[in-house]
Amino acid sequence: MGFYFYPRGGSAYSCRAIARELGRDGLAVTVLAGSRSDLGKAALAESFYAEADLRAVDFTPAVRSPDPLGYSGPAGTAPIPGSYEDRPGAEDAVLASLDEEALELQVEAWATALADAAAPGADLLYLHHLTPLNEAARRVLPELPVVGHVHGTELLMLERIEEGPPPGWTCAAEWAGRMRGWAERCARIVVNDRGGLRRAARLLGVAEERFACVPNGFDPEFAPGEIDRRAHWRRHLVERSCGWRPGSAPGSVSYKERDLDALAGTVLLAVSRFTAVKRLPLLIEAFAQAQAELAEPAALVLVGGHPGEWEGEHPDDAIRRTGARDVFLAGWHGHDELPGFLRAGDLFVHASIREQFGQVLIEAMACGLPVIAVDRGGPGSIVEDPETGWLVPPDRDALAAAITAAIRDADERRRRGQQARAEAVDRYSWAQIGKTLTEVVQSAVIAPLAEKD
Repeated sequence: MGFYFYPRGGSAYSCRAIARELGRDGLAVTVLAGSRSDLGKAALAESFYAEADLRAVDFTPAVRSPDPLGYSGPAGTAPIPGSYEDRPGAEDAVLASLDEEALELQVEAWATALADAAAPGADLLYLHHLTPLNEAARRVLPELPVVGHVHGTELLMLERIEEGPPPGWTCAAEWAGRMRGWAERCARIVVNDRGGLRRAARLLGVAEERFACVPNGFDPEFAPGEIDRRAHWRRHLVERSCGWRPGSAPGSVSYKERDLDALAGTVLLAVSRFTAVKRLPLLIEAFAQAQAELAEPAALVLVGGHPGEWEGEHPDDAIRRTGARDVFLAGWHGHDELPGFLRAGDLFVHASIREQFGQVLIEAMACGLPVIAVDRGGPGSIVEDPETGWLVPPDRDALAAAITAAIRDADERRRRGQQARAEAVDRYSWAQIGKTLTEVVQSAVIAPLAEKD
């Protein structure tokens, strides 16, 4: 199982969970994944994939070199990976800007690592995203069938290329062609919902029957539970704050004990990276608009934002621009900390309109939180209005109206939250999902054998 990036974001958690479930179903899984030691434990593959048979590719030497993208080093290291996102000044440049020479350095490093990881013998490659790791696989293990897993960020980059690549995406057409070629080589491609399947099939030029539609799941620790809310928020917002402003380190945003009084009312949670697709500035605008209509106390807590990474307007700047009150930046936290944050909230809000799936919505529902989401993409197939949450059109006024209605009606929030928990347990158990993925993997191995016979 290959994962080109270091641990961050939902696709890394999906990779870890799928590797675990396939192992439980009797498959021997080796994980090959990127890693960084300079960002702390959360970005270190050895910590993140602690239970897996792991082969790590270290980006830290590249990051510390004069040219992170042009780095060439010993086995087990690689240039810093490219990104599907275009963040000015980021050390990991958008993939669509990487020329043939930069790509070749990536492929050579990953080819060495992949050949080493597969040396004991492999029957199949399960590759997350469409990346230079796919090209490395084509070169050094051309005989092995590949199951690809498209998570959505690669599709966003392809859509931007279709619309007309932004300035600086100098190799956009070449990357679009490569990604479609890598997809074509996959025996099967996993996506998380039917809408994502149709979108991926069109963008990648692959027939729909080659896809397997399998949702992500949630871990058992995501469940309702008692928590001392005041103590939780004191610990994470006052005593050990991880919130940060643009250009500043985690902890540059912190709060006083008196600020926690706002969290005695209805607590809305949003969990995500600070990418443009998440539309966090619009969410802050909608919350400020709802505040003007409400007499009831309410607070919005933003959990996430990988340190130093953001696209467009940073949430801290949006808070200042809008004058929104009682909006808190809790900073980046590990996946194992997320259940505590969800138990300390009352309502989950998600403003994205181009989400392939939305695993964090499932995790919030599993903790008994109703969800407000935009009726587009993955969230539109996860949330059922009026049973498990509120689905709204993609504009600020509709989002503000749903926030207002949910805050005003605590009984309805609780009813929908109870239904959300039941729906998550019924549809998104990792054990059940793992069995489906095992069947996909086994069918991809068996098909080439049958063709040879």
